[in-house]
Amino acid sequence: MKRFLVVIPFVLVVGCATESTQVPEIETGAIVGEVSDPRNRARLHTELAALYYSRRNMGVALDELRTAAAADPSYAPTYGMFGLVYMELRERPLAEENFQRALNLSPNDPDINHNYGWYLCQTGREDGSVQYFLRAIRNPLYQKPWRSYSAAGLCLLRIDKIADAEGLFERALKLNPNDARAILQMGAIRYREGAYDKAQEWVRRFGKVRLPTAESLWLSVRIERKLGQRLNEASLASQLRRRFPGSPEYQKLQRGEYD
Repeated sequence: MKRFLVVIPFVLVVGCATESTQVPEIETGAIVGEVSDPRNRARLHTELAALYYSRRNMGVALDELRTAAAADPSYAPTYGMFGLVYMELRERPLAEENFQRALNLSPNDPDINHNYGWYLCQTGREDGSVQYFLRAIRNPLYQKPWRSYSAAGLCLLRIDKIADAEGLFERALKLNPNDARAILQMGAIRYREGAYDKAQEWVRRFGKVRLPTAESLWLSVRIERKLGQRLNEASLASQLRRRFPGSPEYQKLQRGEYD
């Protein structure tokens, strides 16, 4: 008897405070192949792992990935997903090992390159991360190159390469004017420069494409403070406290660490 595979769109998005992991939607009607095929089994279990990862159930995600690797040890996305899970679990040697294995199997895969770039950025290797974001962008089949421009810009911003970061955010916005991450970081750059009115414009633009985040509210609080708008500052601070009481941004607010 034939058994068929249900499609679960595979989403590998690693972001920052302005870009949350997307939860794949399960489609119940699409039949694309037999579960008995090793590659399809590996793909199915890797996609299930991505679903559990997005729901922060790392134990089950690892179980699914082990099943996927046993089915087809040459399926690169399995090891890229292993890398993400181990990155989340702060198991750096295992994350590094699996990202490298994924890249050896599929060196031009845009998602693997993007996620490895983000891993490097998160582990203090911001400069080295950029080449992997750019490698993802160079793949002509990559559907969301702006996310890699934005991620690369954010990594450079962390090491105070402001001009280079701004250029990358601008390139992201040319491809996708509604890229929330790039919009917010442009606001952060204007704030650093002391151009508070311009920073406020960028934050308002962010509010048109995304719901408030802890990062966007904290930037807004500081902008309004610099502009002397005490009522707006108090209102935004109240929102930050109410929506994100456990965030690092709220902790900074409590300590009065505005800059």
